[in-house]
Amino acid sequence: MCSMDKNDLIRKWLSGELSPEESDAFEALEEASFYREIISDAAAFKAPDLSGGVDSPMLGKRVPQDLRPKVKRNWVRPLMRIASVLVLGLAMYYLLFQENLVRVETGVGEKTTITLPDASSVTLNALTEIAFNENDWEDNREVQLEGEAFFDVAKGSKFVVATSDGSVSVLGTEFNVRQRGRIFEVRCFEGQVKVVSGEHTTVLREGDNFRISEGVVTSGKNAASFPRWTRNTSDFLRVPISEVFAELQRQYDVEVLLEDTDTDQLFTGGFEHGNLELALKSITEPMGLRYSISKNNEVRVKPREQ
Repeated sequence: MCSMDKNDLIRKWLSGELSPEESDAFEALEEASFYREIISDAAAFKAPDLSGGVDSPMLGKRVPQDLRPKVKRNWVRPLMRIASVLVLGLAMYYLLFQENLVRVETGVGEKTTITLPDASSVTLNALTEIAFNENDWEDNREVQLEGEAFFDVAKGSKFVVATSDGSVSVLGTEFNVRQRGRIFEVRCFEGQVKVVSGEHTTVLREGDNFRISEGVVTSGKNAASFPRWTRNTSDFLRVPISEVFAELQRQYDVEVLLEDTDTDQLFTGGFEHGNLELALKSITEPMGLRYSISKNNEVRVKPREQ
């Protein structure tokens, strides 16, 4: 049974309009018992009984009995109905809307490319998650992103990438969005994109980039015509060394321990994916650091002995 048919069954069940055949189909749903529990909980909801007014000995002494306002009780039942509807409505919204979300996520050292309903493509870097509503895609081209992804967007209506640090909106273009730790970065490789983050709004054109790190806003030009991580190289421009090693952990199944190391010192350079030793050398040697790898995939990094 398609999701649209399921949604229609639920709506008819809520309004009591199911035919005998539809009733059988509804009972066959895996979620049927859960929906009935929601209705049962909502019906059992009781608003606190405040109809007796404020219970205060001082108030009783100051206000004569015959002058006390008479409080009507008939508002309690409507309030219970409203609360029940709210409880049920929130539950139905979550179940009907969230179940239509398509979620894709990658693991450590994993990358993947997916095609969206409009033929736009998204390439996800390691430890990245995206979500979008497939059924509502024609009216709302929006992707929720946690991590880093490269987008090649088909021309059409507005396309939005939403992250916890800001949003990027376009009509059709190629761009990279990175939302990792203390860094929110957007690089435009074709066309133009609009970036909104807090009080900052900017339009990037081909070759432009925008970054917020520790509340500091910077902009510049891309060093390449594509995001290098899509070809198995992570690159950085004046990025805290802690963020560099965090990315190393996403690409390799290791835990990095920084000992007596200034984690805020800035790194410019990169490392390749697929060879841990070479990647570690690419980071530590320019920064005057040394490393050791234990058998349990633990990497210890400390300053090089003078």
